[in-house]
Amino acid sequence: MDGSGASAKERENLKKELASTEGGRKWLRRAVIFLVLAAAVAGFFVYRARNAPPPPPRFVLAELTSGEIAETVQSTGQVKPVTEVQVGAQVSGRITKVFVDFNSQVKAGEVLAEIDPTLYSAQIESSNAQLAASSASVKRAEANLEAARLRLDRAKKLVTEKVGSQADLDAAQGTYDVSVAEVAAAKAQVAQISAQLKQSKTNLEFAKILSPIDGVVITRSIDVGQTVQASFQAPTLFVLAQDLRKMRVFADIDEADVGKLKEKMAAEISVDAFPGSIFKGEVIQVRLSPVSQQGVVTYAAVIDVDNPDLKLRPGMTATVTITSAKVTGVSRVPNAALRFRPSPPMDDSGKPVPQEPLPKLKSGQGRVWVLVDETPGKEKIEPRIVDVGITDGIWTEVKTDLEGAKVVRDETDAGPGSGSGQGRRRGMF
Repeated sequence: MDGSGASAKERENLKKELASTEGGRKWLRRAVIFLVLAAAVAGFFVYRARNAPPPPPRFVLAELTSGEIAETVQSTGQVKPVTEVQVGAQVSGRITKVFVDFNSQVKAGEVLAEIDPTLYSAQIESSNAQLAASSASVKRAEANLEAARLRLDRAKKLVTEKVGSQADLDAAQGTYDVSVAEVAAAKAQVAQISAQLKQSKTNLEFAKILSPIDGVVITRSIDVGQTVQASFQAPTLFVLAQDLRKMRVFADIDEADVGKLKEKMAAEISVDAFPGSIFKGEVIQVRLSPVSQQGVVTYAAVIDVDNPDLKLRPGMTATVTITSAKVTGVSRVPNAALRFRPSPPMDDSGKPVPQEPLPKLKSGQGRVWVLVDETPGKEKIEPRIVDVGITDGIWTEVKTDLEGAKVVRDETDAGPGSGSGQGRRRGMF
């Protein structure tokens, strides 16, 4: 009994030792697996840190180039002929004939239309009759004057011989003076009727409406049977253009741009009727007279344009581009670089850190920002004042040497203001 009990006890102890040994091995295996996993995770993060791409650049750089810059002034205007004549009527009456139509080519002195000449012909005949009667009156008055002169001479002779009386001499003298006055009155009446006759003949000539120039009819405002009234103001019956191969554009220039314009400047004209076609012109005059419409002041620039193919027509709306200044082979930067302003740095609370104000720019100066530290994620930029020249709206001439400088024109979302919703700030130079 004791031997078997001892054996059982030994077996029980052996089982406990085996179970203890087996549990230790399990914990050992778990520890090894944990260490392996930890090492793998650590190795992954080390690998990722070593092979991670650099942070995106904070700034976008501008391209510095050398080339041509043309400063232009743009406006709109109306196309008109160089010489445009409005032809009217100087006498009233009914239109009986019209000899031309729209687009008709005419010569100077050519009859365009005719007003009924019946009334003016009758006036001429009446004036001729009156003139004949007045001429007869002159002859009768001259005959009476000659008779009065003879009676006056006879009376003077009788008084000298002391045969006649002084009363007879005075009567003869009075009759003679009256005859002289009657002759003068008759001649004056002849002159008056002659003037009326001349006026009637002139009116008859005015009944034919003539072309004053060689040109083309661009407007016709009358038809046969229409009555023309020229009592107060001569009505416009035709509008003639002298030569449509030379046209003129009257462009409205804003007061802010008028100081850039001078005579002889080159201009380019375009119209909606011929997209893509450019007509060459030249500024011949910048008028001093202002035109104010709804508070906007403009000045008229007169531009002569060649029109050899007769594409441009009177009344067309033209877009005018005038080259006010031009330089070639100069250094230039995009206008965006001169407008760029960096976002301000943020404090821990996400508020902008106050910055010292930048110095004010003088006339003819601009401000660019230059990249001075390219370390990814730690880029630094500094402002630099440069002398600028003309601009075409895209590029601006830079007179200061920027060779080798990395000029910033924009800021990416990696900037300090991206996380706080501050965004990027822009400003004009």
